[in-house]
Amino acid sequence: MASVHKEIIIDADPTAVWAIISDFTDGPVRMAPGFVTDSRLDEDEPDVRVVTFADGMVLRERLIALDDEPRRLVFSVIGGTMQPEHDNASMQVVPHGDGGSRFVWIHDVRPDDLAIPMGAGMDHGLSIFKQTVESSSEHPG
Repeated sequence: MASVHKEIIIDADPTAVWAIISDFTDGPVRMAPGFVTDSRLDEDEPDVRVVTFADGMVLRERLIALDDEPRRLVFSVIGGTMQPEHDNASMQVVPHGDGGSRFVWIHDVRPDDLAIPMGAGMDHGLSIFKQTVESSSEHPG
């Protein structure tokens, strides 16, 4: 099984970063506007969101855990355009330095060859996320 591990430092309070990540329904669009064009809950499965990307890719993601105390979200890609045999992803926000945040995003995925496109998408999304949060009105400074 391949593991894709990404981290980024964001010049924003962890509470502001977590407010976006913990929003299971709209978080993906708030995280990477333009890259993610839509995110909505599945009408039949309220613990599943359907995320649509600008390139036409659609992912169905099941919420596994949402824990405010450690600011950690866990979900699994369960279908859509990409259909891994296994996927488990975690996103966590931790304080960094003087008022900043470290955002850690890990995907464990099978088959292994999905790690390359998944990692590229994560890199692109993180770049947009950092820019979006640091320039947003949710960030006071």
